[in-house]
Amino acid sequence: MQHNKLFISLCLIILPGLIQAQCAMCRAVLESGEGQEVAQGINNGIIYLMAVPYILIGVLGYYIFKKMK
Repeated sequence: MQHNKLFISLCLIILPGLIQAQCAMCRAVLESGEGQEVAQGINNGIIYLMAVPYILIGVLGYYIFKKMK
């Protein structure tokens, strides 16, 4: 059990520096320094994609909570 926690902790510390989360084209646009509108659009898209599952789970949780009451 202790070895699993150590392994997971090491992976969480080491891996984020190795992982590239963007596709090659998105990365090229963001690193070029030009087109800040494009970079802002990509950031807004990431926030949108991140928020939707939380909203859906919240609505589903509220619905289940009301049904159980």
